[in-house]
Amino acid sequence: MTNVETMHGPLSTDKLGMTLMHEHIFVKNPELEHNFPAPEWDEEGMLAAARQGMQSLADRGISTLVDLTVMGLGRSIERIKRVAEGSPVNILVATGYYTQRDLPSYFHNHGPERLAGGTEPLVEMFVRDIREGIAGTGIKAAMIKVVTDKWGITPDVERVLEAAALAHLETGTPITTHTNAEHRGGLEQQEYFRQRGVDLQHVVIGHCGDSTDIDYLRQLMDAGSSLGLDRFGMDIMATEEDRIATVVRLCELGYSSQLTLSHDASFFSVNLEPSVRNRIMPNWHHRYISDGVLPELQRRGVSDKDIHQIMVLNPARILAGRAS
Repeated sequence: MTNVETMHGPLSTDKLGMTLMHEHIFVKNPELEHNFPAPEWDEEGMLAAARQGMQSLADRGISTLVDLTVMGLGRSIERIKRVAEGSPVNILVATGYYTQRDLPSYFHNHGPERLAGGTEPLVEMFVRDIREGIAGTGIKAAMIKVVTDKWGITPDVERVLEAAALAHLETGTPITTHTNAEHRGGLEQQEYFRQRGVDLQHVVIGHCGDSTDIDYLRQLMDAGSSLGLDRFGMDIMATEEDRIATVVRLCELGYSSQLTLSHDASFFSVNLEPSVRNRIMPNWHHRYISDGVLPELQRRGVSDKDIHQIMVLNPARILAGRAS
């Protein structure tokens, strides 16, 4: 079997077990919080809550969590390392850059035909995270995360997409995406990657559960990608009934081998304080799939075989990536 990088080093993909493919532990904004500290952030308290959360997931049979917190979302590998110490859940981390429109000014000055010149820094950063480890820790990225949203592929977003494609082609590391489902953003992502030689079976199109357009979702899968139905509990984007009905329908159509389930949740996000999140979206947490979604899928006739395919086999196949 193929090995995948975890916080504790390589692990055979057949040992990953039930996997949440699109999650966050902490989403931070260091510059903002350095000047205006988040009132609800307590370092030791949040670390303890995250460790307790990992145990709670393990108690529910979840073995692996993929943390897609990359640059632009306040990634701190040292902080995640503290959560991972003694965790019964395998934690995988990612490289990439989260921006919906613009990169910081550093990138405007560095790179080919720019003021400071040199090679494309994003490619160097992504490949270093994958091959050498993140921020000198030796902890290596298992996925490459990219973003497009309602603004589409802006010039800076294109730089990130191109760097992701090049890093994938060099290392074989799978790509996972953030999309705006309302704008059918997965299609432009697929076209971009296809034109650059990326095999779409190594691309997970994220946030597809925000859509009830079955034709759109089938088009993405028929082109080769897997779908991230990955915002369970975030019912301001789509109702839970719609999210569950979409999974049921896609399984009925024979697409269970291209589906993944997750929450896109966090233990703390500076973008939406825990007290506000808990009030307006009480089900948006890492336990909801185990406690609510999987039992409801079973009740509606989704087979144990399909659930095993979605939660265990598909993540293992995706995370195995492509031989570089």
